[in-house]
Amino acid sequence: MTIYTFDGSLNGLLSAVFAAFERKEQPEQLLTSGDPLPLFADLVFSVTTDEQKALRVWTGLEKRLPREAMRLISVSWLSEQRQLNTPLFLFICKVFRLGDISRNFADPDVLAVTNMARRVFHEQLRMKQFARFQKAKDGTYLAVIAPDNDVLPLIIDHFQDRFNDQPWLIYDAHRHYGYYYDGSADASRITFEDEKSVPFNLSDGRLNDDVLSSDDHILQDLWRTYFKAICIRERLNPRRQHGEMPPRYWRYMTEKQG
Repeated sequence: MTIYTFDGSLNGLLSAVFAAFERKEQPEQLLTSGDPLPLFADLVFSVTTDEQKALRVWTGLEKRLPREAMRLISVSWLSEQRQLNTPLFLFICKVFRLGDISRNFADPDVLAVTNMARRVFHEQLRMKQFARFQKAKDGTYLAVIAPDNDVLPLIIDHFQDRFNDQPWLIYDAHRHYGYYYDGSADASRITFEDEKSVPFNLSDGRLNDDVLSSDDHILQDLWRTYFKAICIRERLNPRRQHGEMPPRYWRYMTEKQG
């Protein structure tokens, strides 16, 4: 059994594809460096990430696949799931050998990549629904999220189109980065050198009282009151509620905060 290991980056995975064709071999698995190796590994090759080689592979994919299939690859990668490494690697290798196989769902690697992409797409829809904004005294709106998948790049265009006349920041507390929109140019990716100094709580997303707009404080209370008022206790269905509004998102949702 031939095993390749890489640094866990997308460029690293694409470099592994380049290496497989350059070395004229087809590894059975692609593992992240440090992962435990299978018992029957005959050859282990460590891939060196090369951005130029990765770009050549990506360009080659663009010539062989339609836009939808390219999006399938990039979106599935946002899942950040290690179990995707081997199926995605094998999927791309097959594309260079067989052409566009993106609709061949009988292929286990195509199916694995497709299902992972669907999972990411599903969560990005939920983040559009569940992101809750708070208004700071300077007029900036803040929403903190912590999705299972790295969906923030997929939802920025939605919020930029919807709130294009006001400044806002959407911050991923799990991955420690966000996007800031100043109301005029495109949203920019930002990080904080010291998260301890940010004016909001990463555990629940709440703005500090000294920077929270007084009007927004009132609106949050009204929203929580409304949410409780429309609840019909006789029709409570916790299982359905948990399915449509998973509890893992609740800590950043105003209506679920005390």
